[in-house]
Amino acid sequence: MKNSIILSTFIFSFLLVISCQAEPDKETVAVDFEVVTIADGLNNPWGMAWLPDGRMLVTEIKGEILIIENDKYSGKKLKGVPEVYANNQGGLLDIQLHPDYESNGWIYFSFSKPGDGGGSTAIMRAKLEGENLVNKELIYESFPKTRSGIHFGSRIDFKDGYIFFTIGERGEMDNAQSVGNPYGKVHRLHENGDVPEDNPFVKIPDAVHSIWSYGHRNPQGMQFHPQTGELWSHEHGPKGGDELNIVKKGKNYGWPEISYGIDYDGSIITDETEKEGMMQPVHYWDPSIAPCGMTFVSSDRYPEWKNNILMGSLKFQYLNRVVLDDKGNYVEEEKLLEGIGRVRHVAESPDGFIYVAVEGPGKIVKLMPKK
Repeated sequence: MKNSIILSTFIFSFLLVISCQAEPDKETVAVDFEVVTIADGLNNPWGMAWLPDGRMLVTEIKGEILIIENDKYSGKKLKGVPEVYANNQGGLLDIQLHPDYESNGWIYFSFSKPGDGGGSTAIMRAKLEGENLVNKELIYESFPKTRSGIHFGSRIDFKDGYIFFTIGERGEMDNAQSVGNPYGKVHRLHENGDVPEDNPFVKIPDAVHSIWSYGHRNPQGMQFHPQTGELWSHEHGPKGGDELNIVKKGKNYGWPEISYGIDYDGSIITDETEKEGMMQPVHYWDPSIAPCGMTFVSSDRYPEWKNNILMGSLKFQYLNRVVLDDKGNYVEEEKLLEGIGRVRHVAESPDGFIYVAVEGPGKIVKLMPKK
């Protein structure tokens, strides 16, 4: 009897191993890479952009733009950075070069701008003269200002001569459903700050005419898909309910009327997860991962990740890889760099390498594929 039990246990274990091996994960493909720290001892790096000469510009939330040359930080910083409203999540935030930078020289950045009544999300553009920001133009500022130190949004991207940027609802839920204020929205402007005539709410007198979509909580990742041209974003939910969305003209993304999360104290914000006329996310996270920063992988240096989304997890401190199918449906995800710190942003350099900005401890790392 004893031998029979041992034999049965062995057969069960053998079949379990075989069954696990018989159905390998078809989507999650390991990429062998080395994590190289190119800058450490930083504060809170937030945005990354590359000049044509290879220098990398990194925004620090406290109000500095660092210069990294040849993957080394020597302490150089740009001069002429505007004063920021450095309150909690506010400060100097995203940075992007104009797609035609080599011909026009414009650098765009988002920041929380101080003033009477608190701070607002603002977009400025400037040119570079040596290591100085010159010809600065404030092309957008949100009103009314608020003393709230949360939910500034602030990611930037460009397409077809327009600048798109996100603004969170600044901790006031009801802001997101009103097109009469700029908070909890994705915005679209001409590159000089003028309002396009075909924006969805320009014919509504009391609306904010830069609004492209509304019903957002705090979108801190946004990029156009390199193949489809669709605008993708993710946003923080409350306790649960982080979302990955495809952002479309004039659409309502539901916050706080619908949500897959609850309030931080456990109370119910809404009983509804869907309503007519409100968009559903491509995917949502519960529990929240606190997503921040994102990039689509277009580089051939990581062929197994092509067209996947990389995004940070502030809460669980890893880099998240999201796999989509050919129709843009969520398939699965993979945790990378677990325990590295709060991943604030991830970006692909012009030469195709992945860089990750981390806070706590503040550093920039580069993912170097092993040959």
